This record gives sequence, structure tokens and C-alpha cells, in this order.
Amino acid sequence: MMKKVLVVGEVRNGIIRKVSFEAIAAAAVMAEGGEIVGILIGNGLEEMAKEMSEYGADRVILAEHEKLDSYTSDGFGQALLQIIKKEEPKGIVFGHTSFGKDLSPKIAARLDAGLISDVIEIKSADGEIICTRPVYAGKAFEEKQIVEGTTLISVRPNNIAVLEKEEGRQGKIQSVKVEIKDLRTIVKEVVRKTVTGVDLTEAKIIISGGRGVKSAEGFTLLQELADVLGGAVGASRGACDAGYCDYSLQIGQTGKVVTPDLYIACGISGAIQHVAGMSNSKVVVAINKDQEANIFSIADFGIAGDLFEVLPLLIKEFKLVLESKEVAVG
Repeated sequence: MMKKVLVVGEVRNGIIRKVSFEAIAAAAVMAEGGEIVGILIGNGLEEMAKEMSEYGADRVILAEHEKLDSYTSDGFGQALLQIIKKEEPKGIVFGHTSFGKDLSPKIAARLDAGLISDVIEIKSADGEIICTRPVYAGKAFEEKQIVEGTTLISVRPNNIAVLEKEEGRQGKIQSVKVEIKDLRTIVKEVVRKTVTGVDLTEAKIIISGGRGVKSAEGFTLLQELADVLGGAVGASRGACDAGYCDYSLQIGQTGKVVTPDLYIACGISGAIQHVAGMSNSKVVVAINKDQEANIFSIADFGIAGDLFEVLPLLIKEFKLVLESKEVAVG
């Protein structure tokens, strides 16, 4: 039975990422009534600590140091290991993001502990914690458990439901000073190349384009639909290679893995490498002129037509529906 589980929170652009709350929900299963301890590393994170409390953390530790303003695996690793040594948890949970994928194996190696990455489901059976993760590019799933020592897991965004938020819930927040020394990497400047708006890996709605979008200008139509629906724009490897959009939007085996509620694939053929990154979407809608395109074989709904004719109609209809709802509420 788990007694204490640590949750390593992640902050980006001054906002705590939703996957941190999903990690708390996973920790609640692992703890089986024990203590859930949130961890935030950096400076000036008190408000984020309150959010972790409202989403289920019993206690939140703020690890602060002047050298922790920007993420490095070396600095954050030192801070986290000092907290782990003091807290002696039975489990540690990360988000399966670039942050978590970089930091979790480093911590597991230092602790000589097992790590189950990319977890999409977690359950307790007869006192044992069993994690489900996809393998073979999502074609199959395996159940894994760590039978001894500290259990480390990373959870895939958008797969584990967050606990109900309790407004005003106040867990204990404690600041701890950590010792950071002999850093091999120092971040002097962060240059952000990418997109604003909804984070692709956490988006509930994704409008994705392939080579069929034909140009960078074509992606403005996808962005318009995404703005109407409150979603994010993604792309296939082919669209990125063609220079239609930045590689930060790439979804697939060599890009991001996403699990939105709704995935609209526009001008995407459905190559296996792309499907590997979006096959676990709850609802898939395909728009393609080629009725024989492989994407239709995995789509829940298909529209055989020119995306440049279909998307403007969808944008118009969605706007009308949303406007009518606003009028009804008003």
C-alpha cells in the first residue's frame, strides 16, 4: 500500500500545465488513501501551489533557488533528489511531456528505481498498482507494475481525468531551500519560436493539416476553424517537410502524441507514422478528396471533398451554432 506519493508539477509561461492535475489524480490511485505531495521547482510559484492543493494535493513543496529560474535537468534534478531523500516517497509521478521525459529517467537512474513511462491508465488491484501504456505505435497495450522499490511513472496528457476541483481548498504549502552546485548547463536566454494559444498535447480539439493543405497560407484556414472551436492546429510530417508550418506542430511517430476529444484531419493521407500520434483520439473526422485515403479507415466520420470548400462551410456552421447558444444563454 502506498503511503506517500510525490507529484512533480510543471509550469510553462507562468501557468501550471493541466497534466500536473492529471498526475495528481494518478497519484491518488497510487497513494490509496495516503498523502499526495505536490512539488514545484523554481521561484514565485505560490499561486500554482494553491492550484495543486485545489486539485487534490495534501501538501505542496516549493523548491526555491536563484539558479532554478529556468529548467535544466541538472538543476531541477539536484533539487528533486534532495526532496526525495527527505520525503522518502513510495511513488513519484511526472507528466509525459518534454519536461517529464527528460527528468524522470534521470531521477529513476539516480534512485536505481523502475520507471513506467507514457501511462494512459492506472488502477489498483489487490493492493498492486497496475499501469497501462501503449506499445508498437499504439497498436497494442501492455500492463506493467513495479514490484519493489520506489515506483516512478509519467502520465500521457489528456488520458487520466483530473479530480474535482475544490475551490479554496488549502493544503499546507512549504518553501524549502535546496543546494544547487556545479551546474554543467546554464540557461542565459530562452527564445520561443512557437505558437501561442492552446497547447497541442493538452488540446481537446485539434485541427490538423497534411500535404493536401498545399501551402502555408492554407494553414490559416485551419487556424480559423481552431479559433472558432477553441482548439489547436497540428500537422503531419509531410506538411512540416514541405515548409507549410513549423515542426513544433508535427503529430506522429517522430512528433507529438495527442489524445484530443475531437481530431479533424484535413488533407492527410493517413500514413502509419502519422496515425501513431493520433490514433487514440476519441473522435476522428477526416476531410480528403481521395476517397481511398487510408485516413478514412480509422475515421469515425469522413467527408470526401475539397478541404478548401468544406472548411469554410464548417466554420460558418460552427459560428452560427455557437452564436445561437450565446443568444440562448443571454
